[in-house]
Amino acid sequence: MIAPQSLYIHWPFCPYRCHFCPFVALAGHDSYMEQYHNALVAEIRAYARQTTIELPIKTIFLGGGTPSTYPPHLLLDMFGTLKEEFDLDPSAEITLEVNPGTVTPEKVVAWKQAGINRLSIGVQSLQDTVLAGLNRHQSVRDVMTTLEYTSPFFDALSIDLILGLPGVSSDDWKNTMRRVIEWPITHLSIYFLTIHEQTPLYYRVQTRTTIVPPDDEVMDLYLWTLDLLDEAGFERYEVSNFARKSPHKSYRSQHNMVYWDRKPYKGFGLGAWSFDGLVRSHNEKNLIEYCERASRDEPLTVFTETVTPYQVWFEQVMLSMRRAEGVSYALLKKEIAEDFLKATVADLIAAGYAQQGTESLILTQKGLAV
Repeated sequence: MIAPQSLYIHWPFCPYRCHFCPFVALAGHDSYMEQYHNALVAEIRAYARQTTIELPIKTIFLGGGTPSTYPPHLLLDMFGTLKEEFDLDPSAEITLEVNPGTVTPEKVVAWKQAGINRLSIGVQSLQDTVLAGLNRHQSVRDVMTTLEYTSPFFDALSIDLILGLPGVSSDDWKNTMRRVIEWPITHLSIYFLTIHEQTPLYYRVQTRTTIVPPDDEVMDLYLWTLDLLDEAGFERYEVSNFARKSPHKSYRSQHNMVYWDRKPYKGFGLGAWSFDGLVRSHNEKNLIEYCERASRDEPLTVFTETVTPYQVWFEQVMLSMRRAEGVSYALLKKEIAEDFLKATVADLIAAGYAQQGTESLILTQKGLAV
């Protein structure tokens, strides 16, 4: 077991619940914020008491939910706990997820005071009617206000966009992309719309009351987007992630690369996942149960799995193929017979899905879209 150098902290509270959201997120539960915060701090302290971490923490990610609703005085208290209990690397990347419409100048000051140095802003779309149809209560004006408040204080600003949303035409998407590349951002995450079961969007698509764009149209837009971002000075380093090129600093998400490299991380909070390199686990997902267990200093983990050698290999291949560096032939040969591998690689290259690197197989733009 390797001690983690990355922490994930889950803040589950949301002012509303988006119709596409499959995450552990709670709307209308704000009265529990302080109780949850106390439980979160108790979990952090209990873990630090039971674990020896000799290496400094290099990344912290506050996800949700909507972490930008974390009351500033409680957020500062939580960061005080982190600094007491862990050795934080002076250059640690500390990211906060932000929803437009939940940002105030006072919060921005508190975020800086806490040591947060990177924001991930959930833009998703620049069409108010599309956002309203997904029960996302934000507007383009909210997005611009968020940028206005945060860009003077944060060098590392990332935005999330969703490709393939219902009601967004090809021209709409292209106009959005031409607009955002002019913003003071250093990173973009562009996710293909995934329709998760048990969400309102899933039922609307199943009953055809909502029509999503065809896959071919979404693929064409993805390929167009890759070209635009390359011309605008963004490097694609993972299928959905783009960092602004800079000779002085890397704007790649250091925390996300921990996941893609399968390095250990510790998750705190409701439903939070942890991984030590061999065992994957997650916390209790019921808010009241989580808070009560934490207050009694009881174990919070409700699920664990030990990954098999084959799972390790499979995850390494899958995660490598999503990245610009591709997957090494040495890794592929561990589980795939050489003759079959050669034939499969030849087929992928002939179809335009992959290209041969010196020691690796690298997906083309077309391959990544698929």
